[in-house]
Amino acid sequence: MLGKLNRSQIDNLLRSEVTGRIGCHSRNKTYIVPLTFAYDGEYIYCHTIEGLKTRMMRENPHVCFEVDRVDNMANWQSAIIWGTYTELHAREAEEALQTLVNRTHPLLTSETARPRHSLDRAHEAIDPNIKMVIFRIKVEEATGRFEKSS
Repeated sequence: MLGKLNRSQIDNLLRSEVTGRIGCHSRNKTYIVPLTFAYDGEYIYCHTIEGLKTRMMRENPHVCFEVDRVDNMANWQSAIIWGTYTELHAREAEEALQTLVNRTHPLLTSETARPRHSLDRAHEAIDPNIKMVIFRIKVEEATGRFEKSS
């Protein structure tokens, strides 16, 4: 059976997953990349390092975010969110990073999977010349689909 996810089901999918894909568009180029995230019911929180995606989102803050769960080809859910990118600084960035750590920390399974920075030094990436960017996406519109075998 194919169907549409309602908003509550989309929220549940966003709360249960930690990886998604962000799509951004600028200067006639579309860029889609995976990243980890945390969702609080209003915003999707993410972190990255400065690069193409941050340059594009600074130029055009209107983004698309996709998350899915695929158990098998007959049992899956997928949601697409449209929203606005906002970079966070100071206390807001610290709170967003804490939200991300709280969400992803229980899923870290090995020493090599653990972040090499502490929360108070999160702005310092492994290479001091790389700048970490903490951001959020305001969920403005959402749609979703599913398939479930009988």
